[in-house]
Amino acid sequence: MTVNQISLDFFRNYVHGEARFHPGVNVIAGENAQGKTNLLEAVAYLSSASSHRARYDRELIRHGADHAFVKGLVTSRGREMVLEADLHRGTRRQLRANGVKLKTAGELSGILNTVLFSPEDLYLIREGAEARRRFLDSCICQLRPRYAQALAEYKRLYQHKTRILKDSEQHPSLLDALDDFSLRMVQCGAVLIHYRAHFIKRLNRAAPAIHADCSGGRERLELRYETVSSVTDPEAAPKALIPQLLAHQEAHRAAEIAAKSCLSGPHKDELAVEIDGQPAKSYASQGQTRTAALALKLAARDIFRQDTEEWPVLLLDDVLSELDQRRQEFVLNRITSGQVFITCCEEEKLAKLREGCAFCVQNGTLFPA
Repeated sequence: MTVNQISLDFFRNYVHGEARFHPGVNVIAGENAQGKTNLLEAVAYLSSASSHRARYDRELIRHGADHAFVKGLVTSRGREMVLEADLHRGTRRQLRANGVKLKTAGELSGILNTVLFSPEDLYLIREGAEARRRFLDSCICQLRPRYAQALAEYKRLYQHKTRILKDSEQHPSLLDALDDFSLRMVQCGAVLIHYRAHFIKRLNRAAPAIHADCSGGRERLELRYETVSSVTDPEAAPKALIPQLLAHQEAHRAAEIAAKSCLSGPHKDELAVEIDGQPAKSYASQGQTRTAALALKLAARDIFRQDTEEWPVLLLDDVLSELDQRRQEFVLNRITSGQVFITCCEEEKLAKLREGCAFCVQNGTLFPA
């Protein structure tokens, strides 16, 4: 998969930007706060209609503008596609593929896959469970349209149920709708748990070998999925998980009303990471956590390759400068195939990579280096 060309209008700090990219390595250079990360963010948005830095689409629109537009010409599975995202303040975004409106972001699945690695991801292991859930969601949404649809619906239901619980003390009649929302959350949640379990199983096959390569075989990485305690087999079909999740919801109904928050569901899931049998979050060194984060990202890239028979677009956002020499070499040695975007890289570090092209960004303006 490759991004051949991109056009931006009023996206982040870009008034207008347009560029054609190399199918190999694309180096994006420039000072801080000039728009390098924004460019990678735009590429990633075309793959999932979501941002790793923004909770709401309106945050992607340039200050003072009322809309933003991203258009990409991509090659996927042997054919060219035009992907467009039209963002407006106060109204729903519009996504299009070859001019056809998409009803949901899940319809982007399989058209363009990206793996983004930013400096924040180096702390993926040390952060709370939410960061690792975001990592899982970002990966699975690109591979499984059903998951993307279930996740969007689950988030919507979660917000509604939370409002019911918070307002129920003043408006007790709202609790009449609580069980209905709980049931619908369970139905969507069963889909999330099923797909997360299977993806983590695949990660646990791929990531430890990558981690061992990077650490010289001195450490053992292991991943484990922790979900709702009543679920006996998270890999089971969603239909089989529903009664187990319902039982857990019912057992926590009174506690949720008292706490005024949703206490039961996959929004509390955890991807537990262990190194040599110890929780990495608590006991791993900075070097060990960075190696584990590298292993997770590169394992996800390998899984995309297995499922689509094409390499996903790899986005390295200023991550090499945050790694020591050994880990830099390890990353660069593993990206000899597929399209890669790298920001803020010193050219000598890229000497071993195949040919590509370079761009400079200055104050939201992109031009060839």
